Amino acid sequence: MLAASVIVGAGTLGSFPRLELMLLLLLTGGVFWIAHVHAQLFGARLAQHGPDRAVVLRVCREEWTIVKAAVPPAVAVGVGPVLGLGVQGGQWLALSVAVTGQVGWSVAAARQAGATRRLLVLSAAVNLVLGLVILSCKLWLKR
Repeated sequence: MLAASVIVGAGTLGSFPRLELMLLLLLTGGVFWIAHVHAQLFGARLAQHGPDRAVVLRVCREEWTIVKAAVPPAVAVGVGPVLGLGVQGGQWLALSVAVTGQVGWSVAAARQAGATRRLLVLSAAVNLVLGLVILSCKLWLKR
C-alpha cells in the first residue's frame, strides 16, 4: 500500500522523471522500514529491556519486507521504456505491480500464519479492495 500511495502522490505532482520516482519509492520504503523497526524496538521490547543486538537484527529482518515491497514497483518504472511506456504508463504499471504485490504479500502472510482458505481469500479481497481504492484516488486526482 505504501508504494501504491507514493505512486499516486507522485503522479499528482506532475511527470517525475523515472529515476526520481524509482528513488522516491525505494527511499520511502527505507524510511518506513526504519520507522517500523523503531516502533517495534522502542514501543514494546526496549521499554522493558536494554537494546540487544540479536533482537535488533531480528526486528530489522522481520520488517525488511517493507523495503522489498518497494522494489518491484521501482523496477516496473525502470522497465517502462523497454515496454514502450511513457512516464504516465510507467506509473500505471508500477501501481498495478504494487497492488498485485500487496495482495500477494497478504496471502503469503496469511498462509504462513496458518489461515484457512476462507481467510486467505478474505485477506486477498480486502487488500485488493484497498488497492482499488488507491487506484480510484489516482483516477479521481487525475481529473
